Formats: sequence, C-alpha cells, structure tokens
Amino acid sequence: MEISILDLFPQNKGNIIDIRDNQKYKEGHIPGAVSVEAYELLFHPDKYIQKGKTYYLYCDSGMKSRRISRELNMKGYSTVNIQGGYHNYLLMK
Repeated sequence: MEISILDLFPQNKGNIIDIRDNQKYKEGHIPGAVSVEAYELLFHPDKYIQKGKTYYLYCDSGMKSRRISRELNMKGYSTVNIQGGYHNYLLMK
C-alpha cells in the first residue's frame, strides 16, 4: 500500500517513520516524523509499532521503505509507503 506526499499532508495522518539513518534525519525530515532506522524497524518492530495502528514509512526515494513496508505488512503490521520518499517531500516544499 502506498500514499503520495500530497495525500498524506491534508489529513496530517501522523505515525510517520523516517527509516533513513540518524544523520540524514538530523539534516532534515518530514515534520512529525520519528527516526527508526530500517534494519531496527524490520528486526524489532514490536519496539516501535503496534499491530492495529497504521504507520507511514519513508526513505530517500521510496524504494527501501516500500520493501520494508511490504515485509512488515506480511508480519501483520499495518504500514503504508510514502511514494517518492523524502525527495518528493522536498519537491513539495
């Protein structure tokens, strides 16, 4: 499942997770996003997300977050990939 950055913001859906490394997060991120690196989220999801809630994931381009989202959904979590990732957010600004 995916959502565009334009569709994410009018409703301010919350529960946004930046799966890039912490340095990239510190350099800039989508407002309201929390930083959880991809490998950490994938291998220890129960520390960061709950089943029954929906979370919106992004990386730089949307490719890695699409893969991580798919894997988490197969484990029973509800995640949505933000199309185009942080790059699309910067284009929107």
